[in-house]
Amino acid sequence: MAKARAIIKRRKSVQNIRKITRTMELIATARFKKAFDRATEAEAYTRKIAEIVADLGATGASISHPLLAVREPVKTERMLILTSNRGLAGGYNGNVLRAATLAYQSAATDGINVTFDIVGKRGITYAKFRGLKPESTYTTFEDRPQFAEVEVLANQYIQLYTSGQIDRLEVAYTRFISSSRQEATVQTLLPMTASQVGESTARHRTGTATKETPTRHGERVPYEFLPDAESILEEIVPVSFKVRLFKCFLDAAVSEQISRMVAMRGATENADEMVKSLTMLYNRARQAQITRELAEIIGGAAALK
Repeated sequence: MAKARAIIKRRKSVQNIRKITRTMELIATARFKKAFDRATEAEAYTRKIAEIVADLGATGASISHPLLAVREPVKTERMLILTSNRGLAGGYNGNVLRAATLAYQSAATDGINVTFDIVGKRGITYAKFRGLKPESTYTTFEDRPQFAEVEVLANQYIQLYTSGQIDRLEVAYTRFISSSRQEATVQTLLPMTASQVGESTARHRTGTATKETPTRHGERVPYEFLPDAESILEEIVPVSFKVRLFKCFLDAAVSEQISRMVAMRGATENADEMVKSLTMLYNRARQAQITRELAEIIGGAAALK
């Protein structure tokens, strides 16, 4: 009977854990929907800015901006690593940190002095374990990053790059591709290039005419810029960089919730299987106990005859 009681106790523990994982799955699902909506809205805004910059480049104006200046050879690099504050998200943090570590080692092999900033408690813990000292750490970015908060960080990177303190800025994060696909990647945000700024335009434009880009007899409609394309470029390039950095934060937030949702769903399904297995094990133990008790009763009755 002691074995049956132990099985009951273990099954109850698994059922309690299942309640927790199921609740976390529902919370992650709700947060994912909100984060996905924000990322979708930001994607449209990023695309429109990219189209404007691409149109500026198509005017034939010489594109010149400090954030577009490529410095060779690269001597100093800054890396921003985006991780989460909480765990139980499957391989989300591990994949990002693995990609960042490989990029860090590759840059160090090329003789580049790499400094880095870390967002998220999981990344901070990893850095302490590896004996690394980041320039700065952030734990205030949750599943709803605000543009005003990211803009402060973006302005710091703009100042570092324009002053020549860094030659390249890279961001290690999980890129959101679709609900079923997320990819840990290290992306270079500075220096920006005209093709990089307008790359989303090429992805979203199909055919000779789209809703965003009116055409006239198969040709692009010419734009008139006031006061001039160069002045607009001075304003739009920093904004484009800030939006791209903000999009990285939004992608990371969406990917984190998806990873946690999938991990908790898997944990809940495993708990269901364990409950079924323990229930069958308990039934067998209980049946064996009853059979043994009946055998003892029958044996005792036979001995009295």
